[in-house]
Amino acid sequence: MSRVGRNEPCPCGSGRKTKRCCGPQRGPSEPDLARARLAHHATRAARTLAHLPDRRLLELFRELPDLPARDLTLLVALPELVSPELSQLYRAIANDDIDRAKELLPAVQERIDTPQTRARLADAIADLQAAGRLDAPLAAAAQIDLDSRSDLLINASLIEAAALAAGATRTPRGLLLAA
Repeated sequence: MSRVGRNEPCPCGSGRKTKRCCGPQRGPSEPDLARARLAHHATRAARTLAHLPDRRLLELFRELPDLPARDLTLLVALPELVSPELSQLYRAIANDDIDRAKELLPAVQERIDTPQTRARLADAIADLQAAGRLDAPLAAAAQIDLDSRSDLLINASLIEAAALAAGATRTPRGLLLAA
């Protein structure tokens, strides 16, 4: 059986070359590119935090859970197709049932916490810092957190996004969205 060459017409009938249609994709995958962006942000962030004393670093990392409430760009994108766990999380947040929300959080986080999500948040943090809306040390702490295995900022972003979607909180500009 002969193989279709990269420059031959694609067997699907599109008329395009195989390499531009159904052929195997080359180069890094989207998760690999996202991990590279995270590493780039974290490397720059490490230079910002290198000279700070441990006490100041702890203060910065304690501020991270409040960060997603500052700007809508710091919220994770929730799936349009709502899973049962996400629906239950919305209800738990709307009913202020913290224990139930803590139970549901890992299952929802597992679907949302991807390198692409983390990279999008890291890019949003860099944009806010560049716009002067986030100070450099806090932005750097957030970048380090996103590049690590920590789920501190991801969870805070997920909770804030779910609370907003459930109508249990207001946007940073004060609007209350209907669920």
